[in-house]
Amino acid sequence: MLAVDAASLYFRAFHGVPEKAARTSAGEPVNAIRGFMDMIAQLVRTRQPDRLVCALDASWRPAWRVELVPSYKKHRVAHGDVEVVPPALEKQIPVLLEVLAAVGIPAFGVDGYEADDVLGTLAVTQPAPVEVVSGDRDLFQLVDDERGTRLLYCGRGVAKLEDADNALVEKKYGVPARWYADFAAMRGDASDGLPGVAGVGEKTAARLIMRYGGVEQILAALDDPEAGFAPGVRTKLDASRDYLARALPVCKVALDVKLPAFDPALPRAPKNPDALLALAERWNLASSAKRLVDALAG
Repeated sequence: MLAVDAASLYFRAFHGVPEKAARTSAGEPVNAIRGFMDMIAQLVRTRQPDRLVCALDASWRPAWRVELVPSYKKHRVAHGDVEVVPPALEKQIPVLLEVLAAVGIPAFGVDGYEADDVLGTLAVTQPAPVEVVSGDRDLFQLVDDERGTRLLYCGRGVAKLEDADNALVEKKYGVPARWYADFAAMRGDASDGLPGVAGVGEKTAARLIMRYGGVEQILAALDDPEAGFAPGVRTKLDASRDYLARALPVCKVALDVKLPAFDPALPRAPKNPDALLALAERWNLASSAKRLVDALAG
């Protein structure tokens, strides 16, 4: 199964394909749609899945995460609780979802959860192997060699995927995948508004995790005077007890989301070819649609 982080890919497509190179005859930008369709076509050709699902952000900043860490994604709020999305991209998303529906690729989110949580639940509930596709490094925590779950990390684009197993995660960050969320909570992540433990960077966080275990084990060890913490590190961690206890569940991907009914089977032909043809004509997507249909047909 390919479990695709749809927002990660369409944001990447929007910024990677120039607007002037992908427009309708009326001048409407379709760069995100074309780029996304081409990415899916390339993934299908190269990974040869028999199942494919796209996960959406029904709640990009869930209230339960904000309650735990109020700064979570706060800097990315446009107004109210709406995410900052370029207007030219925002207009393309509904059309992209229509294209996926016409092709027959399920795309859904779940209220109260982010796409990450949908992907996490797919990773642990669907028959292995599952390959999660995203440019979000938080999803390194889903890598599970024993179960057959990998992250196809597209931080540099779909053409330069990092096929991540546990060894790759350890090489990049110095911790096994199962401790990545703990590592992220300690290190912090400016892109998500997570401050981390003041004075504790990547190397210190990795060293602590490899010696003591995850956040819960580290906090428990703080109460042991024989645990061997350097005095400065102990002071920093002790001052961050409350933050760490709150940040860990924010960083952990939910694995128990109640998913809607869906059919993950890869469509070998468009589910609604007339609708796809109409969309391709209306939005100048004929070439990308052909590449996607050809890839699905194998």
